Amino acid sequence: MLRTYLDFADHAARTGRKMKLTYFVLDVFTRDRLSGNPLAVVLKADELSSTRMQAIAREFNLSETVFVNAAKGERHTAALRIFTPTSELPFAGHPTIGAAVLLGLQHKQSAVRLELGVGNVTAIMERIDKRTGEAKFALPQLPAATGKAVEIASVAKRLGLQDSDIGCDGMIPAQYSAGLPFYLVPVRDTRALEAIALERRGWADTFKGERNSVYVFTKTPNERANDYAARMFQVSHGAGEDAATGSAAAALIGMLAEHGGYGDGHHAIAIRQGREIGRPSLIDLQFNIEGGQLRHSGIGGAAVVVAQGVLDFDD
Repeated sequence: MLRTYLDFADHAARTGRKMKLTYFVLDVFTRDRLSGNPLAVVLKADELSSTRMQAIAREFNLSETVFVNAAKGERHTAALRIFTPTSELPFAGHPTIGAAVLLGLQHKQSAVRLELGVGNVTAIMERIDKRTGEAKFALPQLPAATGKAVEIASVAKRLGLQDSDIGCDGMIPAQYSAGLPFYLVPVRDTRALEAIALERRGWADTFKGERNSVYVFTKTPNERANDYAARMFQVSHGAGEDAATGSAAAALIGMLAEHGGYGDGHHAIAIRQGREIGRPSLIDLQFNIEGGQLRHSGIGGAAVVVAQGVLDFDD
């Protein structure tokens, strides 16, 4: 079925009558359909302008849409361009995982080499069934602190919490990036995480910058399936909460490596996200610390195909 759609798009491109582009919708960071974070993947998008890509992403109106283009590198599988409904991103986790799973399934590849705005990655993909796979990749950019600290009282007010709710295991709010910057906000426990009630007024004054995305997290010592729970808010995007945010989880590695109490060695942790909005997700992180310094970081998760179709445009 997948190959039939690809052949159909190729034929349409050769005839010149219509531009027909195959797309798929996947749920990412989950094996279960209708959970996780939905993603649109548009194949063979080389003929699309940036303006048209942005318009298509706005039409899908998902947190991200990824456009698959021909790779520049001879040994690479594809080049990806990632768009939110309002802008292009150099990196995002769930589009990279979703595209890697889809391309791995289609091409029967266990190593999917992708060109991103922040550099090249090789995703290792494991097929689960004909529509489902798991992918993981090393981050092309190590996460690191960026920007200034944020005042706890102001953060608490924006999240509708008490000052005493902010902080976890000695960690305090800070800015980190692994290619995309986030404000990372540790909170006391899962009750504080669930109790968040956004105060949008003054959001940009507290969380300054072009991207004022906020990733709130806490430890989950009483939950077997994961080590942390998180929620991600960006009030400029629709409802303001994301179901699973790989780029934020990637940034969190930087904070955990510096302030999370992890010593030298290899560490593997899992983060749940999306439960509060009915889209449960699970993000896997791996990182190595040597001599007290972060030396390697990676992210992984599952994805499942839930829909496919054709975009039909006049040339």
